[in-house]
Amino acid sequence: MRGKILVIRGGAIGDFILTLPAITALRGHFPEAHLEILGYPHIAQLALAAKVVDRVQGIEARGLAGFFARKGDLSEELADYFSEFDVILSFLYDPDRIFQENVARCTKAQFITGPHRAQDAEPLHATKVYLKPLERLAIFDADTVPNLFIGEPSSPLHQLALHPGSGSPIKNWPEEKWAELLRYLSRSTDYRFLLIGGEAEGERLERLSRIFDADSTRLQLAQSLPLIELAGLIQRCKLFIGHDSGISHLAAALGLPGLILWANTPLDVWRPPSKKVRILQHPTVLEALPVDTVIEAFHELERGIAKISTTPTS
Repeated sequence: MRGKILVIRGGAIGDFILTLPAITALRGHFPEAHLEILGYPHIAQLALAAKVVDRVQGIEARGLAGFFARKGDLSEELADYFSEFDVILSFLYDPDRIFQENVARCTKAQFITGPHRAQDAEPLHATKVYLKPLERLAIFDADTVPNLFIGEPSSPLHQLALHPGSGSPIKNWPEEKWAELLRYLSRSTDYRFLLIGGEAEGERLERLSRIFDADSTRLQLAQSLPLIELAGLIQRCKLFIGHDSGISHLAAALGLPGLILWANTPLDVWRPPSKKVRILQHPTVLEALPVDTVIEAFHELERGIAKISTTPTS
């Protein structure tokens, strides 16, 4: 195919990362096609930076609202935009197919509907759910692991990336346990630390950063950074520790070995599928997960990294 393919994808960071295998499969099977994303630019730019897609268009356009009204007044500009594509793959929530019907009014493109979200009750990982619609394009057995390669490869720094927050307080390990873990790591290792957070985690990051007051040169705060800039910092780190969050999915896609302190989201559906990631859970609630368990798992992960790095290559 030498034509134009459009992938429409809203959602949060984690949703986008878990859709990457589908986008990457399209690129791999149709390398000569123009591949474009209609989505949130601050997230979709990840695929552009990784050279998986050719262009990103913002989904926030006001005229898009008319496409969700039955026989709505359609923006002429957006109608012309949709008419440019030969294939449109949409992951928008459109249970009554109103958006699909309105798009069909302005283009003869093949329209493929994908689920806007995987279902917790179905024992199928989200990446496989988002790949399923590509079977209509005869794409089968694609790689289900999200991978991002941004910029030129470089040796990792002796630095740990840590994200002590998430999109929901119920997914967070208690702050006092994070503080205990950081005190241990600062005393017992010679790593530098990249402490990650957004606006909602500002106070938590400020309190945790005080642990490094006596040696502030070892700490780098990454708060509310543009996602591309944050991805560049994360991919230079050696190891990641975080929660069930979009940032953990980002770190896994960037290839970092990591520990994910997991609450009770269905693992079979939502865990980062990278083999470098280890999930830590407690049988009852995440807040009961002992600090010693995390420390032990951290050192096991370190030993695994050291073993790989010292294995002779043929």
